[in-house]
Amino acid sequence: MNWPELDPLFRRRDPGAVERHMIWLRDHGVTCIRLMLEYCQGEHRYLERSVGRFAPNMVQFWDDLFELLEKVGLRVLLTPYDTFFMWIRWRHHPYNRANGGACASQAEWLTCPEMRAAIKHRLAFASDRWGGSPALFAWDIWNEIHPAHGGGDPATATPFIDDVAGWLRAHEIERRGYANLQTVSVFGPELINNPSLAEAIFRHPALDFANTHLYEHGTIDAPADTVTPALAVARLMGTAVEEAGTRPVFDSEHGPIHSFKDKKRTLPVAFDDEYFRHIQWAHLASGGAGGGMRWPNRHPHVLTRGMREAQGALARFLPLIDWSRFRRRNLSKALRCDDPGLALTGCGDEGQALIWTVRTDSLSPQGTLASRETAPLTTLSIPGLADGSYAVTTYDTRRGESTACLEANSLGGVLRVPVGPVHTDLALAVRAVQFA
Repeated sequence: MNWPELDPLFRRRDPGAVERHMIWLRDHGVTCIRLMLEYCQGEHRYLERSVGRFAPNMVQFWDDLFELLEKVGLRVLLTPYDTFFMWIRWRHHPYNRANGGACASQAEWLTCPEMRAAIKHRLAFASDRWGGSPALFAWDIWNEIHPAHGGGDPATATPFIDDVAGWLRAHEIERRGYANLQTVSVFGPELINNPSLAEAIFRHPALDFANTHLYEHGTIDAPADTVTPALAVARLMGTAVEEAGTRPVFDSEHGPIHSFKDKKRTLPVAFDDEYFRHIQWAHLASGGAGGGMRWPNRHPHVLTRGMREAQGALARFLPLIDWSRFRRRNLSKALRCDDPGLALTGCGDEGQALIWTVRTDSLSPQGTLASRETAPLTTLSIPGLADGSYAVTTYDTRRGESTACLEANSLGGVLRVPVGPVHTDLALAVRAVQFA
């Protein structure tokens, strides 16, 4: 398997090691992982050895993994195909018609009737075997849907989703009386190259939430510092939240893919840990669900201990917001402060807000954030909150702990919060005490 920490479960070589890893994830605040049913960068982990013939060792792996997920209390966002490596190594794949498979070329994946039938058959098998597990969070029914998968035509995405998502929902309801959540992921830059894809990704009626992969060129995919990529995430996620409306949205793949894959450079651990931490807070504060999901782009193919600690720090912050009542909208463009060296990202409704602020004027020669000890006193202005009293908790994202509990009043729909000097970055949770 592509994930070294999960690979010992294959042929049950060391299930205990995998269980300990999952417990470690859970203890660092992780609630959901994203996996592909098949990793095809080699020839030894195909889920189907020929179309419709499922490999016993792979089926056993997934049986065991779902059992562990349920035992530990984690969930999985599951996608049926690794379309990246399936594209690159198509000449080897069992679905290739040249190998006796269903489809003649990658350009027909979304449109070929035989390919559609094979996709549905795989999803039916997976749903019938594992779709009733409480560990299944949702189906990502197609990884990084792309115009190239439909002959270069972005319009092929919608009928594909119409067909496959609608069929899967009906199949699950017939079998169990309910359907699991569904989404379709997209390689983020394709939303810029093909804006018409936004309708399918963010608002298709058959999907339950929106899902993007944030690999913006020159900022996120090849970072020169740890702040610019986070501001790119804030901008991209702000747009995604606006596009999705009330529908939840999050990033399920990001990372320094260009640095790692093309430039053959693994980021230094200290730099990468901070790059990760800044991105997850920008993602959350923009209105995204959770902190986003990082593709390691490291050797070995794992997240660092520092990244896991950053996830734990974010998880400890989450109870400060009442998520069951939070109807967030992105506020980033409307936020203000009196320190020109700070960038602000946030979301809120009439009774709560979540803000992350980071210095843009204090980078070290290594591209990491240096503490600005002479930072001025800072007051933040947060619009859109109903008039009344608010409890404001400031939060140190490095240490993962609250630093102050303040009270402030919103007047005229604007809350002004004196937070003091911000030396590096700071998160704020704002909740109404009482309304006017």
